[in-house]
Amino acid sequence: MAQTLEALTRQSDTLTSIRGIVHTMKTLSAINATPYEHAARSIEAYHQAILRGFAAFAYRTGGITLRQDDALEHLVIVFGSDHGLCGNYNEVLAKAVQQHCQRTMAGKQRLLCIGAQMNDALDDQTLAPEAVLLPPASADGIGRLAGDIVTRIDRFSRGQPLHHLAVTLAFTQRGEHGTREPTLQSLLPLEPSLLQPEKQWDSRALPDYTMEADALLSSLIRSHIFASVFRASAEAMVTENSARLALMQQAEQSVDERIEDVTGELRSVRQDEITNELMDVIIGFEALKKPKKPIMGSQIPK
Repeated sequence: MAQTLEALTRQSDTLTSIRGIVHTMKTLSAINATPYEHAARSIEAYHQAILRGFAAFAYRTGGITLRQDDALEHLVIVFGSDHGLCGNYNEVLAKAVQQHCQRTMAGKQRLLCIGAQMNDALDDQTLAPEAVLLPPASADGIGRLAGDIVTRIDRFSRGQPLHHLAVTLAFTQRGEHGTREPTLQSLLPLEPSLLQPEKQWDSRALPDYTMEADALLSSLIRSHIFASVFRASAEAMVTENSARLALMQQAEQSVDERIEDVTGELRSVRQDEITNELMDVIIGFEALKKPKKPIMGSQIPK
């Protein structure tokens, strides 16, 4: 059914407004991802320093054998989004978490969720988090969230040895060629290789420390947990904005194609109206040019 010129004009104006909104959201997604990406790189450098601290501690003490008891409780910390318009970002990760929980049936299962949208996705998988936290509103908020999560891990352990608590970080990270993939990273118990000394130290200055060994190890473990949680949160925010950016690019392309179609139809309808108006003018002009015929029986006055 052909549309009127007025209807097509309104539709074109509406699509142009929508395109402006989509373009703005695309720009914001690209801008927002940059600080989180910088934060992820920064914490990675800090984490490498912590890992070198573990290596130095193990070299100095001769290595520590960690207990390998089965964990009594399992805590999964899921990093998702608090806002929509990012496709199936939360649903894919929630499915991976559900499969992970099915594989680890031993012990008590606990979930800690970051983001209201992720909470809904977990609910669709019949998973109920104990608490739902707000994701960071900016890169400065990542430290606050990481500190809160570390405090909650301490509370979950209730002062018991850390090998009694298994902690898994579930987040979406960047893959190759701009892809995104759900990741489940084991945080606790600590990897045994973390406290195994290197065969040869790569410096002539051998490592040493003056703190109490227990206090130093406790500080290293806490810093390792903090850095790991911080990186997971930053990576999740980078990939969330990346997913939203990709979706907005698709939406912008679709809107552009629709605007092009409406513009073409608008030109056609406008041309048809102009042609019809010209035809009316020509027909009227031709009608005026025709001489009037005399009326039958009338006499022409002399």
